[in-house]
Amino acid sequence: MGAAVTLTADPAAALACDGLFVPGVGNFHACMSGLRAADGPRIIDIRLAGGRPVLGVCVGMQVMFDGSDEPSMARVDGIGEWPGVVRRLPAEVVPHMGWNTLDVAPGSRLFAGVADQAFYFVHSYAALTWDLPPADGAMAAAAPLVSRCRYGTDFIAAVENGPLSATQFHPEKSGDAGLQLLQNWVQSL
Repeated sequence: MGAAVTLTADPAAALACDGLFVPGVGNFHACMSGLRAADGPRIIDIRLAGGRPVLGVCVGMQVMFDGSDEPSMARVDGIGEWPGVVRRLPAEVVPHMGWNTLDVAPGSRLFAGVADQAFYFVHSYAALTWDLPPADGAMAAAAPLVSRCRYGTDFIAAVENGPLSATQFHPEKSGDAGLQLLQNWVQSL
């Protein structure tokens, strides 16, 4: 996609990079544990406060919310960049595994050229509601772009919120459409 990629747990490198990619594999609690071990919440917060781009994918999107009701021995908070709790999908078959289309927010930069394409999902939990109040007046132009998908119910499939973008689906598993989405993000850096 035209980017030099470095896998790192070095805080200085994560703070200095042009774009920080936050993957998420497994469950919410394990992802938060790994992020905390690498000082990830603080690094993400500092980057976003300075307008530095971050892209979260799958559980890497979910941890941007306040928390999750995914079962755990103890309550585990998310990073809290967005209000709300990630919940189990109310569908007949879970996990949601496979290709699905989205209702892409108008004006999306991430989905430029691929808004009508299908993307690959593998998840049992998702943000079912967007709890950030809508902006008005001069702030409306900077309001988050929220794209949705339907599987059993509507859920948040992607968000573009200033320097913080995230997808519930896996662009890296979504063929040419996913590669274009990643290239769109890289070019925005």
